[in-house]
Amino acid sequence: MSSADRLRVAVAGASGRMGRMLIEAIAAADDLVLAGALDIAESPTIGQDASAFLGRTSGVQITADLRAGLAPAQVLIDFTRPAGTLAHLAVCRELGVKAVIGTTGFSADEKAAIAEHAKHIAIMMAPNMSVGVNVVLKLLDMAARALNEGYDIEIIEAHHRHKVDAPSGTALKMGEVVAAALGRDLKDCAVYGREGVTGERDPSTIGFATIRGGDVVGDHTVLFAGTGERIEITHKSSSRATYAQGSLRAARFLAPRANGLFDMNDVLGLGPT
Repeated sequence: MSSADRLRVAVAGASGRMGRMLIEAIAAADDLVLAGALDIAESPTIGQDASAFLGRTSGVQITADLRAGLAPAQVLIDFTRPAGTLAHLAVCRELGVKAVIGTTGFSADEKAAIAEHAKHIAIMMAPNMSVGVNVVLKLLDMAARALNEGYDIEIIEAHHRHKVDAPSGTALKMGEVVAAALGRDLKDCAVYGREGVTGERDPSTIGFATIRGGDVVGDHTVLFAGTGERIEITHKSSSRATYAQGSLRAARFLAPRANGLFDMNDVLGLGPT
């Protein structure tokens, strides 16, 4: 495929761990090309070639100028922070650039703002881009419907020491899927911490436990604890490469779409959870 026919992709947070993984994955794809690389103005990598860490040149310099970084692109892939992502989306909407959002930690109002942008540009937003995680979400829906009585549900997640939000977006999505399958609303039944004399466990609750340490990429377990048995559905990530490949798949999915808000179920053809 000629370079002119390749999907032009910009990466936000280009000098971060996920950003570099995305740039490497784009370089290895024969149908994509890096068209823009964004980072904060304080980053020491501003002005450097975005692929320098790979020992090669891409001709794309890392910039804090959103319009300059996004103008050549057809799709932005963004794994940053909520405020940054919302600023990027405003410019994407202005320029007609589609967006793949892997950022987590959005408030309800921020999610509403993203939905408004999606009326004008195509957006794929998911708390986890891993194909495996999204298959697990389907399994959780099935398990929760079958284990709807007599089982206590706890969600345990572990991530590296640098992660800034808790519980993880993936853990919250797992809780939302389980709660919906049980006919509940997660905001009404979630328990995010226990300390002291808490009394007996309320069987209608869904508990969360968060672990932060080391370089754990991402582990998630949903425990259904009954009388005489426990069912555990677990996903463990050993590399961010799975998130990068899922993101590229999402970018390809968005390419022919003008607008709309999509998730990984749409990308993978899994149907609604």
